Amino acid sequence: ALDSDKKTPVNEYSLGASGAYGSQDSQDNVNNYGAYGQWNHLFSDRLYSYVRAEAKRDLIADLDYRFSIGPGAGYYWIKGTNTTLSTEAGAGFQDEHLGADYNSFATFRLAENFEHKFNDHARFWQKAEWIPQVDQVDNYLVNFEAGIETTLTKTISLKTFVIDNYASRPAAGRLKNDVKLVSALTYNF
Repeated sequence: ALDSDKKTPVNEYSLGASGAYGSQDSQDNVNNYGAYGQWNHLFSDRLYSYVRAEAKRDLIADLDYRFSIGPGAGYYWIKGTNTTLSTEAGAGFQDEHLGADYNSFATFRLAENFEHKFNDHARFWQKAEWIPQVDQVDNYLVNFEAGIETTLTKTISLKTFVIDNYASRPAAGRLKNDVKLVSALTYNF
């Protein structure tokens, strides 16, 4: 994974890309790739608008591609030196090739982001989002992530986190829920 964040007094930028591959007994059991970008424009210390774009591919889930893009608004309920809590709501458009089906539809997005830095060496983060299809709310995605990061040296950290991706309508013959537990060494530039 590669993540980049930049904050200015009126803009916040986040870009990232990730991929995972694994196999057991010569059979693939993990094979996914993705990228995202989000730009927040702050109107005040707490209120902001955003534009978010995301692309994902998961061959195990029979997802050839899923592209989504959309604007929205967000608010920092807590914006301290060590703790932040924000919520976001917005509209979007999603285009996907899932199983044998090609789908394009309007979406709605509700999201929440929390982070707490215990000190200069440890932090906890958690994020969740619900993305339903506007005209068929029973077709939705729920993405959840929570983890802890501990600094080992000036540039190396240990991250342990869980990711849970739930699709109410997966491809035929696939499971609705995909949970990953990740431990990783990270290098900070």
